[in-house]
Amino acid sequence: MDKNIAIEFQGVGKQYRLGRVGTGTLQHDLNRFWQTTILGKEDPYLKIGEVNDRSEKAHSDYVWALKDINFKVVQGDVVGIIGKNGAGKSTLLKLLSHITAPSTGDIYYRGRIASLLEVGTGFHGELTGKENIYMNGAVLGMTKQEIRRKLDEIIDFAGVEKYIDTPVKRYSSGMTVRLGFAVAAFLEPEILVVDEVLTVGDAEFQKRAIGKMDDVAKNGGRTVLFVSHNMASVRSLCNTGILLKDGNLNFTGKVDDVVDRYMRECIPPTMECAVSEMPREGKISGLIRFTNIQFLDEHDNEITPHCGKFIRIRVFFEVNTDNARECLISIGINDNFDTRILSFNSLMKNKCFTFEKGKHFVNCDIPKFPLSGGTYKIGLWASVNRACADHIYYTIPLNVINDDFFNTGREIAAHLSGRVALCDHNWSADK
Repeated sequence: MDKNIAIEFQGVGKQYRLGRVGTGTLQHDLNRFWQTTILGKEDPYLKIGEVNDRSEKAHSDYVWALKDINFKVVQGDVVGIIGKNGAGKSTLLKLLSHITAPSTGDIYYRGRIASLLEVGTGFHGELTGKENIYMNGAVLGMTKQEIRRKLDEIIDFAGVEKYIDTPVKRYSSGMTVRLGFAVAAFLEPEILVVDEVLTVGDAEFQKRAIGKMDDVAKNGGRTVLFVSHNMASVRSLCNTGILLKDGNLNFTGKVDDVVDRYMRECIPPTMECAVSEMPREGKISGLIRFTNIQFLDEHDNEITPHCGKFIRIRVFFEVNTDNARECLISIGINDNFDTRILSFNSLMKNKCFTFEKGKHFVNCDIPKFPLSGGTYKIGLWASVNRACADHIYYTIPLNVINDDFFNTGREIAAHLSGRVALCDHNWSADK
């Protein structure tokens, strides 16, 4: 392994038998033992099994939680590992942390690994918080003097000084995570592995934990592997990304590219509705009839809209007259209480179209989508020669994914979900 490489996965796979421990039958266990231990051959059951697609019914007793995983992580890099639930993210971290062994392939790494994979990882419930700090440090190969030097920082960061001499079995899940993260981060491992467990902590602790991981990577030169469903945190903290899908390595690269790929491929488009069949509102001429709507990125790939990112709203329609002049198109967005949030009208931008008879579409490009995450409703309106041609009254559903609108590393507050339109702004105060 190269000197500047901290972690390397070579053809790594992990296979399980559904609902069983071992292979599930004495015959299979004996056959595996004979083939692998006595004859020195490959495990015969690694040749069978299905991909890890949890949305489909299994047709085999065996499933590949991970299969043929190959990647390298450079020392000091911060890597975000993303994917849908069941994609294999936690399994990958457990393999790296030696909680379970790979079925195939090899894993190489350089240095000590500290892992925080679930609440209470590595803690003994009967020992006090302080005793667990010393125990975890010893597991990482640190001397008692090294641990003592970091003890006050760990306790202060975790915010559990009052309970540090209390057995951790009496800690809440939030307190346990605080102490566990502090131990993992402050005992100076070369590789820090953190799963979604940080979501158990409160907002203030999550902010401090992400800040600490950023400091560990940038100033400490350590390698961080971070699993999260919070795309704002992943974008803010990580340099590179790994996208897992159904137990396979789907894509690796710069974190923005990986997150965009995830949003495009792993989260289904917002809607597939028959716009042409939706009920119309008021008196319409029918000279234009809306047929469909799409939400696209800059490259015309269909996406799920998310807060603060570019979106192209493409509206399809049919023109039922020759040489339709002075055509205006309007897109309105309401919240779930039918309160108007946004309005995009081509007349506002001095865009008045002329269309021949047939099928057409228009694009409305919004550089930074200003809606917080949540559910909204879209309405469409068209006119020809100042007369209403078609009108769909706010019946088209729109789901927006929350994200980091202000580039602060934090998503928009959950209590604002589906309620507000945002705009860039700055604050200052007198000195």
